[in-house]
Amino acid sequence: MTTATTKENLNKGEIRSAAERFGVLEMPSLDYTPEIAAETEHLYQRVAHHIPRIEWPAYAPYVAAINRIKKQRNAVILAHNYQTPEIFHCVADIVGDSLQLAREAARVDADIIVQCGVHFMAETSKLLSPEKTVLIPDMKAGCSLAESITGADVRLLRETYPGVPIVTYVNTSADVKAESDICCTSANAVQVVESFGVDRVLCIPDEFLAQNVAAQTSVKVLTWKGRCEVHERFTAGELLAYRAADPSVQIVAHPECPPEVVAVADFAGSTKGMIDYVRDNRPAKVMLVTECSMASNIAAEVPEVEFVKPCNLCPHMKRITLPKILDTLVNMSGEVFVDATMAVKARQAVERMINLKN
Repeated sequence: MTTATTKENLNKGEIRSAAERFGVLEMPSLDYTPEIAAETEHLYQRVAHHIPRIEWPAYAPYVAAINRIKKQRNAVILAHNYQTPEIFHCVADIVGDSLQLAREAARVDADIIVQCGVHFMAETSKLLSPEKTVLIPDMKAGCSLAESITGADVRLLRETYPGVPIVTYVNTSADVKAESDICCTSANAVQVVESFGVDRVLCIPDEFLAQNVAAQTSVKVLTWKGRCEVHERFTAGELLAYRAADPSVQIVAHPECPPEVVAVADFAGSTKGMIDYVRDNRPAKVMLVTECSMASNIAAEVPEVEFVKPCNLCPHMKRITLPKILDTLVNMSGEVFVDATMAVKARQAVERMINLKN
């Protein structure tokens, strides 16, 4: 996380604390009562494939309390596809990938955004909704990929490769975005790289995404050695072993995986692309080569599809829990800030991508 996002690095005279603006509420009772059971039953049906009925009383009081308090606060809860099903299906208002969440949140009439994801996602939401209060339930929810590079690193790259455009993955801090020419997602990275009409482009920080982009374009793609600790663990040998054991399984991979993994997959695409592939094709059996919770979340929508799970979990995403979400809403804790000057430059990099013609 960049230090520029902490309150201490901003002009304290310009900041009113969240507690002063919205007040602190009393923590609600977390007893599992017949009323709570009735209130949450329709939500339980969304996660019954994942949570045994006997365990639901431990979740339901938090779900009910969060859904009540977010209305009192005029808050919207964003949940990334890698969040656990009880968050994704039971308390989230908007779900999707990191950029999709930020864009949708900017359109809703809410005072508060609660970001159920990692820190760079909360920063991106703040960039696109600067007038809203953005909270994250755990400030330590970081990202190995985002933390692999800093703004200072990008400035050094610009000095080392003068005149070479710098394309930065949205899975980065505001500090890094601010030093970049344009952002990209895993879905549009090839388009963004080719948009400059030059023969060399830096595509940072994900080394594997950049290598997979390079395989799809004639542009020479220069890389940075950043990796997602979830996706880098997958191997081609592992996937080939699954396929040998059951040739009917379809393998769908994320482009943050190593190129040799993407090469053996039946389909490779962004988080949204992977979900759309399953929705559109409804394979009898599929393996999603990405963070494990995504398969659990999609399973509710396509019950006829059997998911084979090589279960790699993101430890940072799993820092976000129902108790932490409730605490954030009650106490208005975990507010995310982005330095105003940095935000202008970072927002420009994101908006250049959003405004890029198809």
